[in-house]
Amino acid sequence: MLLVKPPHFSFHGRCPHRPSLFLYFLNCISFLKKMVSPRFNYAGHRNSYTELNEAYFWTITINNWNHLLQNDDNKLIVISSLQWLVQNRLVDIYGYVIMPNHIHLLWQQLKMNGKEFPKNSFEKFTAKSLVSKMKQQNDPELKKYEVAASDRKYNIWLRDPLAVRIFSKEMAEEKLDYVHNNPLQSHWNLCKIPDEYRFSSATFYLTGRDEFNLVTNIMNAF
Repeated sequence: MLLVKPPHFSFHGRCPHRPSLFLYFLNCISFLKKMVSPRFNYAGHRNSYTELNEAYFWTITINNWNHLLQNDDNKLIVISSLQWLVQNRLVDIYGYVIMPNHIHLLWQQLKMNGKEFPKNSFEKFTAKSLVSKMKQQNDPELKKYEVAASDRKYNIWLRDPLAVRIFSKEMAEEKLDYVHNNPLQSHWNLCKIPDEYRFSSATFYLTGRDEFNLVTNIMNAF
């Protein structure tokens, strides 16, 4: 439910001070701009909608917040999928961090992968690969991802990834700092400084080294 109401005018009567239709529509446009503003507050479902050729701060989480990505081999499955998307010019990745139970990306989807968005290809490939790996290893953890659904037996990712459109250079830098400092948060404590964490774009921005050949400098997008 929205926390603000759209502009309302009464068009009854003959008051000479009542707004014109033109002014009414200007107010409606202003209201809509507030809705898409990064500072616009709303309640309800997370915003998962994305468009091509727009930069987004995108977060996807492992089902039930399980630490499936604690294992570095599982992180490398994520890296492999991102590499394929970059190499096939489907996305530009400006920043990333792979945490034990979630992933943050600053990225732009450049074109469709057939009939689906690159983000959907990413979710499908990683989910299928992680399930396959757990089956091969007879991993009892696989049971945690079983679901009673008609279209799948396992659900690796939570539905509705968070997508926040990046509107400015300043907003991009703010999100990038958040991404790079995520592993340093007290409840994770995965490293002492950002570039110590291998599965992050921090090293690229601090030293220019990009181990996985994933990152495009975010300044190229603004």
